[in-house]
Amino acid sequence: MSWLEWLLQLVTVALLLAAMPFAVKLHRQLSALRKEGAVFEGGAAGLAEATRQAESASLRLRASAETAGRQVGDKLAGAEALRDDIRYLVERAETLADRLEVLLKQGRTMEAPPPPLPPPVTPKAEAPGGQSQAERDLMRALVRGHAGGKG
Repeated sequence: MSWLEWLLQLVTVALLLAAMPFAVKLHRQLSALRKEGAVFEGGAAGLAEATRQAESASLRLRASAETAGRQVGDKLAGAEALRDDIRYLVERAETLADRLEVLLKQGRTMEAPPPPLPPPVTPKAEAPGGQSQAERDLMRALVRGHAGGKG
């Protein structure tokens, strides 16, 4: 071998020795990257699972919303019928109240009928003093009524 070959081989060995720490460092980084890649793949699988669960939850939520919407629509239809019935009853009540008000006004404007006349008293045997028994009873009732009205 010539000295030039020896020199080239020495330079090659020196370069290989210089590259060894970089190769070891690169190996460590690649191992770490592979581990992180496995974690990343696991995370991606978890993300895919979470996405599937979110989609199924979204479908269930949509179905629940549609069911609730139908139920609300049914309740509204029933409520509208009740509203119409109540509106009809209120209109009738207002009409009856107006009629009652007119009748009350008419009743207030009418004169009170005169009190009924007492039945004619047939004269009975008059007691001393010139008064019949009916006249005395009437006087007693009037006196009681007048005395009771004051107290």
